[in-house]
Amino acid sequence: MRKLILAGSLLALFLPAVAVAQSSLDGTWKVDLKTAQFPAKPDVFVLQAGMYQCKTCVPPIEVKADGEDHKVTGHPYFDTVRIKILDDNTIEETDKKGGKTVTVSKSTVSVDGKTIAFEFTDSSNTNAAPVTGKGTATRVAAGPAGSHAISGSWRTSKIENISENAVKVTFKVEGDSLTMTSPTGQSYTAKLDGTDAPYKGDPGVTSVSVKRIDANTVEETDKRDGKPINVTRMTVSADGRTLTFASHDLLAETTAKFTAMKQ
Repeated sequence: MRKLILAGSLLALFLPAVAVAQSSLDGTWKVDLKTAQFPAKPDVFVLQAGMYQCKTCVPPIEVKADGEDHKVTGHPYFDTVRIKILDDNTIEETDKKGGKTVTVSKSTVSVDGKTIAFEFTDSSNTNAAPVTGKGTATRVAAGPAGSHAISGSWRTSKIENISENAVKVTFKVEGDSLTMTSPTGQSYTAKLDGTDAPYKGDPGVTSVSVKRIDANTVEETDKRDGKPINVTRMTVSADGRTLTFASHDLLAETTAKFTAMKQ
């Protein structure tokens, strides 16, 4: 259950805008999860007849739910998946890459079948400490008759108790370039004219481009092997205290929105 500013038509106006953008964007920002608007499109799982399917994963996953590692392809963060049924309402998923565990998650369906409580430890795209957290998803459709309780369509409703390294990001504008760094080891330095630059520290993102939209907004496009996979528009508030992220996952065809506070 899974980046800033300016434009002007006249040089005399453009240069002061750069200075404003640098002072408002520069620094470390922390996401306030209470403001998060999670994707409306639900996740779809089916666990039946000894087989587990994640129908909305990209690409979809289908493995035996026998507590053993099973090879999957097309996923940059992991290459095996293990599904262990703990009881009629609970499963545990372990993802590995190159034989090393990168993610462990436990999901428990409530007695009334309306919600899932999940918790996870994820080091699939961190070069530092793992990201940990908990959350809740709400059922929007039932699974097939006779299937495990986890089956059905679920929409994330809350994520909480997430580790600090997952909710902070630092930006620095110097001249016509933007640098991003994160506690989990991701970074880039890219010109603010939409040209591609290397994205470091994330196996699922190989390059990035950033483009000024207006005096308070920048659009970032993350790419994998040259193909756009995610577009995030970031807008600094007029008072410079908040940074709003509006993200469009092009692979999963989902959108999300959240706000970060300047630290």
